[in-house]
Amino acid sequence: MKKLNREEQRLLAAFERGALRSVITSEAALRRYRDYARATLSKPQRVNIRLSAQTLAGIRSRAAEEGMPYQTLMATVLHKYTTGRFVEKRAARTTRASRAPRKRVAA
Repeated sequence: MKKLNREEQRLLAAFERGALRSVITSEAALRRYRDYARATLSKPQRVNIRLSAQTLAGIRSRAAEEGMPYQTLMATVLHKYTTGRFVEKRAARTTRASRAPRKRVAA
């Protein structure tokens, strides 16, 4: 095991004293973060996938909003989809495909 730096030693000592408290107030949030941790820690197989730059940028943006790595977000979404727990919410944002087409003006 690698040696802990000063900050890590301070945090470990505080944890062992019981001085740290959870900032998570809801059981739903706690479950969500546990799922994130499980998805991060369980990496049984590697998968390579090609995505457009726009799609990857969107995934990275959404992951940043959720405060997690983008690969964890992708793994979580795929896991939820395959287990039938994926629930799609209507997006509040307007996407390019959902906008009314613009009229072209001759130059």
